[in-house]
Amino acid sequence: MSATQKVNRIRLVLLLGAFSALGPLTIDMYLPSFPQIVESFGTQASLVQLSLTACLIGLALGQIIMGPLSDVHGRRKPVIISLILYLAASFVCAIAPDIYWFIAARFVQGFAASAGIVIARAIVRDVYDGPELTKFFSMLMLVNNLFPMIAPMAGSGVISFTTWVGVFVVLGIVGLVLVIIATMNLKETLPVEKRVSGNFGELLTGMKALLKDRQFLGFALAQGIMVGGVFAYVSGTPFIYQNIYGASPQLFALLFASNGISLIIGSQVVGRYSKVFSERKFVVLGLLISCVASLAALLVILLHGPLIALVIPLFFFVASIGMTSTAAFVLAIGSQGQRAGSASALLGLLPFVLGACTSPLVGIAGENSAVPMGVIILTTSLLALFSYFGLAQKPKADIANTNVATKRVATKAQ
Repeated sequence: MSATQKVNRIRLVLLLGAFSALGPLTIDMYLPSFPQIVESFGTQASLVQLSLTACLIGLALGQIIMGPLSDVHGRRKPVIISLILYLAASFVCAIAPDIYWFIAARFVQGFAASAGIVIARAIVRDVYDGPELTKFFSMLMLVNNLFPMIAPMAGSGVISFTTWVGVFVVLGIVGLVLVIIATMNLKETLPVEKRVSGNFGELLTGMKALLKDRQFLGFALAQGIMVGGVFAYVSGTPFIYQNIYGASPQLFALLFASNGISLIIGSQVVGRYSKVFSERKFVVLGLLISCVASLAALLVILLHGPLIALVIPLFFFVASIGMTSTAAFVLAIGSQGQRAGSASALLGLLPFVLGACTSPLVGIAGENSAVPMGVIILTTSLLALFSYFGLAQKPKADIANTNVATKRVATKAQ
């Protein structure tokens, strides 16, 4: 690869990373201010957690709408329109008069942020395939995974000199900057001749075809359920670390950031060693690590272990997410051409739908119990493992036929 190609690749990674970063920024940046929002609105923790649920539902619905729309209208226009909507929703969050307005604005904010996530992934598929797709996506994950670390630290920094309102003012400014960047730098990657028809029936048929594909569905469920479990961790740790273990907002941000490092490690291992080990092996390894780590975390919680004893298994749990989601995404979307937007939408839909379900369940036993989080992350790890082996694992007959075909080709070559 020439120096120019490397520079262009880095530029594209940073550009797409900036768009898809809206997801983790929108989810994570206000986490340290949860207790402050409860006090400000005079409400309950469960309602503040419901604002996270509303955001996740918006992210899920937005992807399922914006992904197919980008297959019809191209990638550039939907991104710019959504960023403008994000800018407006962020400032509505900042001036919300009560918790219910806040929850509604969070839904719109999540819906708007979804375009950056789903269309960035579709653009990757437009530009790359094969091993280059795995390498580029792992680079994109590196950029994306920095923001779960940066966002809580930035949020805690903002609320250290202002209120939680400042967090959403900052998010609005980020939205404005991205509108300018998209307008000036984002080029269309899906030519008109490669776009699908805008007929709703054809879009629906394409979605049905994806859902009938066992391999695609197996990988989508495996990564979706795993990431859904992460949202239980995301929703639960602000209260577990700060209320149960007495951590300050700054310490919470550092602990949250350490697990962001583990997410980066997991995704980068896949990109670095994809030529040595298949993506399937990385999926299985990630799922097994997740099961062991989540079981260890639940045992620590039940035995009332110290904070460090809980942080360690959660570190490995989050690392397994980086490994599994990267490898499963590449395997799922690699075979999807002009339907990359729809495939990316379905891959993005499941994590946020499941996250919307798990987030409020974390607080079901109150603000001073970590047991629901432990149960949820273990359950999702096991379900993801069963989904892979039930749907995505190649039957032995298929593997045998593939080996026979390979031997025949080799014999003819000789």
